Amino acid sequence: MGDLPTGQARARADASSAEARPAVRPVTRPRAEEGPLTRARARAEAGMSTAEYAVGTIAACGFAALLFKIVTSAEVRSMLSALIQKALKLAG
Repeated sequence: MGDLPTGQARARADASSAEARPAVRPVTRPRAEEGPLTRARARAEAGMSTAEYAVGTIAACGFAALLFKIVTSAEVRSMLSALIQKALKLAG
């Protein structure tokens, strides 16, 4: 128990560790003195990232469906099968 810092020693240890940590800026909301236009703009853009993620997800799903359709087609399947057969013949 004698090893634990107490009083001033603990305060110095806390202060030195706080100096070693990088400063983190808190997320701030628009202040009332910035005006109603800024507050309205902040509220209007609040969901923008969610909408962008939704559009990106839909685009990725569409691309995946197109790629799946291409890879499962008869022509591509026969090319892949021939490639695998050739690789197996070369291997042994």
